Amino acid sequence: MSKDYEVFKGKKLSDLFQEIHTNSEVKRVQIDSMLSHLTSMITNPDDAVQLVPVIKDYMEVAVKNDEQLIKIAGIVGRILQAEMKGVNDEGLLTDLEKEQLMKALEDEVSSIQLESDKIKHNKKIADDRVSKIDNN
Repeated sequence: MSKDYEVFKGKKLSDLFQEIHTNSEVKRVQIDSMLSHLTSMITNPDDAVQLVPVIKDYMEVAVKNDEQLIKIAGIVGRILQAEMKGVNDEGLLTDLEKEQLMKALEDEVSSIQLESDKIKHNKKIADDRVSKIDNN
């Protein structure tokens, strides 16, 4: 599998892997910082009851963001494997293999879009909860 395979215009597979790694590191720092901030706001059991769901939502958003990038990398990996295994004598994929790859890609893109919409919704809910807590 070539790390120089171009996934998007100007974005190589190695760039995508680096972005996944960087996002993971940044999210870890953000979550640690946010957890520290939110736990400092807990002064009684009622605060804990309100803040624990917010903490959970933020952690889920961070994980799901990285999952989207990982899914894209997986799609590219499957395409490269299919190209290496399924090449016929002319050096091209068969029509059936192309159709299967496109179907898998379309399914993943749809799944990623649905997940992205859920993440945006959950992030808005979490942000609203934090705002309410900050205002109290």
